[in-house]
Amino acid sequence: MILLLDIGNTTTHIALADARRVRRPSGFPTLLWQQGQAGRELSRLAGASVPSQVALCSVVPSVTPLAVGWVRDHWDKPVAVLTHRNAPGLRFRYPKPQTIGADRLANLVALKHHYGAPAVSLDIGTATTLEVLDAEGFFIGGIITAGPAALAEYLTEKTARLPRVMPQRVRSVLGRSTRESMLVGVVRGYQGLVRELVGGLQAKFACQRLSVVATGGGLRWLPRKLPGVTDIRPDLTLEGLRLFACANK
Repeated sequence: MILLLDIGNTTTHIALADARRVRRPSGFPTLLWQQGQAGRELSRLAGASVPSQVALCSVVPSVTPLAVGWVRDHWDKPVAVLTHRNAPGLRFRYPKPQTIGADRLANLVALKHHYGAPAVSLDIGTATTLEVLDAEGFFIGGIITAGPAALAEYLTEKTARLPRVMPQRVRSVLGRSTRESMLVGVVRGYQGLVRELVGGLQAKFACQRLSVVATGGGLRWLPRKLPGVTDIRPDLTLEGLRLFACANK
């Protein structure tokens, strides 16, 4: 049994896995690490079993040693931490690969393994990231912008009277209240942002079919068919971690 830990800015995603697939994905607020309560969630997932392997990707440097330390102290297991140096199958045409976030690396590992190249991962979370593999399978760069929840939060923080809203699916193109107007602007506006970014990448690879694979918690707020997206894989990051763990037995 492999334990997978994907530590994000807002949420820590966890799952069990084996040589074939990711199982029982769940998550909890990353803040629980600082509060000393995250281990309870790991124990609940693992039950009475002790994982044979633990694989981790993290974009929160202050939390990484807390996770590694908890696994070491409670299960006496080392933790395989994904970096650009040990990401299986990845090659880079990128000036500073050490600056690529570990969650982005995990997405790329799964993207290349399952979809080949050229291909793009679209990860919708607190931030939205797009990672690009060229026709030869090299990582050549990406795009980073705000996710839907961050856009909504920014409006509330930077204005005096706009309410706090949680993104949700909307059909209308016109709001009939302040709250509805914000939702249309955030959610449908975000769809336009995705359409523009993906369209630019499709133009770059105009002579080839481009796989664009969407993942991330923000998917729940958006329509099932996003412009230019060829597949939706909610477990893409965890699947990349699983592949990493299997390659580092």
